[in-house]
Amino acid sequence: MSAPRPSIRLKPHESGRILRGHPWIYSNEIAMDAAAKSIEPGAVVAVLDANGKPLGAATFNRNSLIAARLFAGASETAIDHDYFAARIEAALALRARFYTAPYYRLLHSEADGVPGLIVDRFADAVVVQANTAGIDRLTDAVIATLDRTIAPVTIVLRNDSPIRSLEGLGVAVTVARGHADAPVAVDEEGVAFAADLAGGQKTGWFFDQRPGRTLIAGISHDARVLDLFSHTGGFAIRALAAGAATVVAIESSEPALALARAAAARNGVDARATFVKGDVFAEIGRRAAQAERYDIVIADPPAFVKSRKGLAAGLKGYRKLARMTAALVAPGGFLFIASCSHLVDPPAFASEVRMGLAAAKRTGRIVAHGGAGPDHPVHPHLPESAYLKWQLVQLD
Repeated sequence: MSAPRPSIRLKPHESGRILRGHPWIYSNEIAMDAAAKSIEPGAVVAVLDANGKPLGAATFNRNSLIAARLFAGASETAIDHDYFAARIEAALALRARFYTAPYYRLLHSEADGVPGLIVDRFADAVVVQANTAGIDRLTDAVIATLDRTIAPVTIVLRNDSPIRSLEGLGVAVTVARGHADAPVAVDEEGVAFAADLAGGQKTGWFFDQRPGRTLIAGISHDARVLDLFSHTGGFAIRALAAGAATVVAIESSEPALALARAAAARNGVDARATFVKGDVFAEIGRRAAQAERYDIVIADPPAFVKSRKGLAAGLKGYRKLARMTAALVAPGGFLFIASCSHLVDPPAFASEVRMGLAAAKRTGRIVAHGGAGPDHPVHPHLPESAYLKWQLVQLD
């Protein structure tokens, strides 16, 4: 028989939000007595209300602002191989409803009942991110359960996210199994790409923007397309495969551009593609000065806001991006503009885009807006975790 879990107790009147289904408990909501302070960071604990009534099971880290993160439906359940197997099987069933090929985010943290855990799937390779002390301690159980469920040949631990520092964790990239010295294949709607699982941004590929890429592909036939912050060419190659007349892709990272060029060649669309290494804002200014115009301009930048301290400056960055890119859109053409900054909510983003277009003296209409795909579900009580937002605007 396993030893009983240590427990933490909430202060009086602090359990209402948890009873309504919220999965986070903040440090100032917990009675931080000597017993709580003695619990090792990342341990699984029983969460009790002020009267000792059980509320659930959570990972606990007294050093983090979000001190406890509740597992879904696990009040009396051991957080072990069987628990993770149940969560993975449920996640697989959900993804199977939307995707026919095994390329997607398999586990998306709280929304899939496993707070702090990210798993991206690339057929027989997976990338695992343990973003909390709790999941970091449970990594061996996660790997063992992945073996039981999908049997990956390659497992890469991308524990290099900045969020780990908030949990008191170090950063590292480790190949736990197989080899990650060469890019792996990615299939998206029949278009072939490659992802660098160990050295690329995030987990090597941005599954979250699949809906946006599909939308752009649908309007790209015979279009002149400019893809800014192109990374490995997701938007660019999808547009070319859908019949774009030409695509110019601009990216500051040469390794990312190399993968984009390879994808263009692999899909037989390289004759219509131009790849440019350079500073995106400098390239926008230069092309606007030369009166270049495109039927579709895609602006999908890295996060401009990485902390609350940088919110005001980051918001101005999105306004600037909208203003500058609008100058490159031909009359009747489209601007696709996105933000992956989780601290920027959709209304704030929409406001900055609107002001940027006004500064550019362009009018038009929003014809579509959205976020990540169904492999990035959102916990109903964590709307702020819907970090990705985008607009497709037709400009007059």
